[in-house]
Amino acid sequence: MLFENCRLIDLSLPIEHEAVSEPMPARIRYITHDGEGLEQMKQLFGVQQEDLVWSGGLGWALEEITAITHTGTHVDAPYHYHPTSGGRPARRIDELPLEWFLAPAVRLDVRHIEAGRRIRVSDLEEALARIDYRLRPGDVVLLMTGRDRFCHSPEYYRQPGLGREEVLWLVDQGVRVIGIDAYTLDRPFADMVADYKKTGDGRHIWPAHFAGIEAEYCQIEKLANLDRIPVDHGFWISCFPVKIAGASGAWCRAVAIVPEQTEGGRST
Repeated sequence: MLFENCRLIDLSLPIEHEAVSEPMPARIRYITHDGEGLEQMKQLFGVQQEDLVWSGGLGWALEEITAITHTGTHVDAPYHYHPTSGGRPARRIDELPLEWFLAPAVRLDVRHIEAGRRIRVSDLEEALARIDYRLRPGDVVLLMTGRDRFCHSPEYYRQPGLGREEVLWLVDQGVRVIGIDAYTLDRPFADMVADYKKTGDGRHIWPAHFAGIEAEYCQIEKLANLDRIPVDHGFWISCFPVKIAGASGAWCRAVAIVPEQTEGGRST
């Protein structure tokens, strides 16, 4: 088997009702077995409560979710950034290669970089040097900021982030998917706005995202538990986005696939 003797680590945040970690939070209406779920079944099947013998008179449970496609752990498609990418019509979430989302991954530890600060190319190079790794085409890069531990607090919105130069540098190495355990790949909105107001230069706004206009790439935002992965590389990630027709992004269940280690430290 391809992933025999592997450990699975959940890297995802859930979609939650009115979560404080969401700029545009989802709303979830829970339909219960003994309430609306029961009434729906009675209407759709033309039965009475006592006819639901197997369930003891209970109906089904459902959830009705009102949410943007960028809620919880999700993948941004190039169309999220602009109508074009790399001089061509930007691809939407249902048009992207599946191979991008089941691939070798590398974790870069940038937890020492202050909130609001830009993660520079030199920071990425230093992180790679620390783990003695060279990026390969198709690698998924995971930036570990440690901000996921604040996901139920307004402090979640304070984080470092990439700029345009850094995104293009990664894409030039053959990286097509960049993930981060924070709510955005860019620096916080407040810091970008402050720089814009100070300088009047609109290039401070959303530079990491807008880099996708020049070079096609995707990002995974709102990852979690990157610190639980026992190795920095030598593992895979599965992060297939939900197939939503024509969408700019979609929710995903990101999972690290880590080979089990033998006593000698080599993977089995």
